[in-house]
Amino acid sequence: MTVGVGRRVALWRVRRRMTQQVFADRIGRSKSWVDKVERGVRTLDRFSVIRQVAEVLRVDPAELLDGGDGRPQTGDATAGVDAVRAALASYDVFTTGPGNVSPTLSGEAVRRVEHAWATYRHGDYPRLLRAVPQLLDTARQLHGHQPEQGAELLVQAYRVTALVLVKVGEPDLAWLAADRALAAAGGDVVSAGSAVVPLAQALRALDQPRLAMAATITAADRVAASTEQAASTGPEQRAVYGTLLLQAALAAASCGDSHSSTELLGHAAEVAGQVGDGQDYRTSTFGPAAVELAHVVAAVDSGDAHQAVRRHDTATSRQLWQGLPAEHRAAYLLDAARAHLDVGDVAGAGRWLVDADRVAPAEIRARPSARTLVAEIARTGGHAAGVARLATALGLTR
Repeated sequence: MTVGVGRRVALWRVRRRMTQQVFADRIGRSKSWVDKVERGVRTLDRFSVIRQVAEVLRVDPAELLDGGDGRPQTGDATAGVDAVRAALASYDVFTTGPGNVSPTLSGEAVRRVEHAWATYRHGDYPRLLRAVPQLLDTARQLHGHQPEQGAELLVQAYRVTALVLVKVGEPDLAWLAADRALAAAGGDVVSAGSAVVPLAQALRALDQPRLAMAATITAADRVAASTEQAASTGPEQRAVYGTLLLQAALAAASCGDSHSSTELLGHAAEVAGQVGDGQDYRTSTFGPAAVELAHVVAAVDSGDAHQAVRRHDTATSRQLWQGLPAEHRAAYLLDAARAHLDVGDVAGAGRWLVDADRVAPAEIRARPSARTLVAEIARTGGHAAGVARLATALGLTR
């Protein structure tokens, strides 16, 4: 039997562990309104309201409009989330201990971590989700036998897991994975700082930008203090420091603190000038190009779409931005599309959306927020033909 929109809202609300009152507060409605919608007494027939509800529930509108039997559907792109959840719930501390580890296990852990990061940078999130359970198992085995040798690999395994979980709309799980990365980092301040990056992204996705800002600024200060005490500071430490500044700037923008965001971006630009472009430190791409794009994203997050559109042309006119990973470029193009939509340039929004799909298809097809944007642009009319094709491929048209 087909389940109505209201019932699907209820199912997703329960899955997200929200009471009716909490959910009502987040969408600016009364508890009575939510109750009537979930019982089918009140009909959700305006797409703007459905989109708002979907954003709070962290799903795309299609899940509410065409959810089939009403059970939460993640689709092929995110089919591996349940296996990742199970892997994160697995604890091996009672089955492993210090001792000799075969070269085979060590080499396998290195290969799996390197492959995971390469897959993430290419934006192939479905493949990465499928690989995560074995990645975590191998990294934890190595760490259990040889803590010192396996610590950095385990941190990287948890970090990339957290990042992909943010992408596919699972910030609660991402927060857990990032927290595990912090624990594995121990006293390595730079490694811990790199783990705060996905933690901040998860907190922003959970609508906690102030916590994200506090975490990144604290981590950045610690990294800066540790490098000042060192005999020499390498580009790796500066890249982690700069990346934390960028995350803090984006969090500040989300808080509406434009002054702090601008100041943090300016500081990040100074660090980027020291690091240069085209380098990859601790799998964190940082440099002048990344800072340029962050200016645009910060403008979008702060609600200044006109500034974002003005800076967009400058940011993408430089060849250096083409050297960024596919994941980074496609994610940025989504923000650019949203900025153009917010200023009424639907054609421009559609063009950048289609470009993002060409760069890294999973950035569009696996991210709930991206699917919501596709649905919104597709319903405006006058958009690029590619958007209609994309909406049809995603099952967002009726």
